[in-house]
Amino acid sequence: MAAVGIACSVALVLSACGSDDEDSGSSGGGSDSGGTRADGPVDVGILTSLSGPGAAAAAGSIRGAQARFDSYDGECKDVEINIVQADDTSSAQGALSGAQKLVQQDDVFAMINVSAFFYGASPYLTGQASDVPVFGGAWDGAGEWSDPDNNLFNTGLVPDYETVFSGAGEFLKEQGATKVAGIAYVSPSSQAGLESGQASIEAAGLEVGYTNNSVQFGSTDVGPLVLGIMESGDDAVYTTINFDTSLALVAGLHQAGWDGIFISPTGYGADLLGSDVAVQIGQGVIFSNAFVPVENDTPATQELSAALMEQGNESGIPGFYESQGWFGASLFLYGLEKAGCDTDQAGLISTLQQTDDWDADGLYPQPIPQSTSSYDEQCSFYLQLEGDGFVPLNDGEPFCGEAIS
Repeated sequence: MAAVGIACSVALVLSACGSDDEDSGSSGGGSDSGGTRADGPVDVGILTSLSGPGAAAAAGSIRGAQARFDSYDGECKDVEINIVQADDTSSAQGALSGAQKLVQQDDVFAMINVSAFFYGASPYLTGQASDVPVFGGAWDGAGEWSDPDNNLFNTGLVPDYETVFSGAGEFLKEQGATKVAGIAYVSPSSQAGLESGQASIEAAGLEVGYTNNSVQFGSTDVGPLVLGIMESGDDAVYTTINFDTSLALVAGLHQAGWDGIFISPTGYGADLLGSDVAVQIGQGVIFSNAFVPVENDTPATQELSAALMEQGNESGIPGFYESQGWFGASLFLYGLEKAGCDTDQAGLISTLQQTDDWDADGLYPQPIPQSTSSYDEQCSFYLQLEGDGFVPLNDGEPFCGEAIS
């Protein structure tokens, strides 16, 4: 089960695409403010888990970034890009050490973050290392991602735990749920995500059932969870946990005779399909996803799938970490094009702070704004595991919900 991989606990909120009420815009031109320029070989660092419990899945982040760089054929294609790796050792202190290595020893031009422990490095990167542009998803829970004026650039919507969106509750209601159990890790971000989801569930007129927000990260000891859900009489489960834990929970529930609706924020991708055991256990599980699924077969997903296959991903469906590596590289390349292929770091940062039209070349249904972290709408694609593949729900369209509080 662990081989299915550990995606971060807060990817929970994550399956989201969204919009804000500001006009999209961009700023062209580089900067003459000095500093390292992108006019020669460019070293781009990747911070991820190369050791510890997160290492098996996180290796895909490097593959995803390399796939995007290798497949890129835009106006900055002549810029030579080298990936430099750093290990977060699956810990917050390791994330800080890894970031310091990339900045102080490797002198990287920019950095891609694919670490669930980035919050350990974010104060340093936005303080002493604020001249280095950083690209990544805000799923680690670091508060610095919410600041539109720093050097962090979001490759997905920033989780807003203070705002409740109607989507999660309305989707569960549409699926026929009436009483929903909630499971979270013992981490502030996972717990806050569950609390927000349960508020959405109640707003849809559904009952909140058994709740456990103290599950240890990566745990597969699910006996008490199964017992709690069965005794509560819940017919649906909403989680903000990784799929290795979810998979164990699904297996336990099925063994106990439960036949309800199970929604996981992580697990969609080649990692799951590569495990016959996971495929067998996961039949019927519904997965939420932030970006257009490969199964939709759009020009953007065709490019993504083909590039991943070139890197050895047989199915062409990105795992969580693979997709995060791809998006980080994609936003970096977008920034180069906007600021100028020979821009310096300051030019890249100032340009991106003013852009709101990046949509990962069509992989997101709506742009991810860099000038705000407040959104009017939050959307997810939903897919169900059937046989040996994923089947899009809602006719392959994103299921969206408005901010309700």
